[in-house]
Amino acid sequence: MKKNIHPQFMETKVTCSCGNTFTVQSNKPELHIEVCDKCHPFFSGNKEGAAASKAGRVEKFNRKYGLKTEK
Repeated sequence: MKKNIHPQFMETKVTCSCGNTFTVQSNKPELHIEVCDKCHPFFSGNKEGAAASKAGRVEKFNRKYGLKTEK
């Protein structure tokens, strides 16, 4: 391998928009993310919010186009 052409590999501080912070290895000193395992519905177990927003969008679509929902 050629020397001195690869980026520096360092400890990186990752900050989520929910406030959670953790460290990983990367070539950047700091990362900012929107969703992490603490606030994502799949990992946190809070699936009601995601399901409710989806159901609301479907019902809004059905009302907009006059479609009947089958139950």
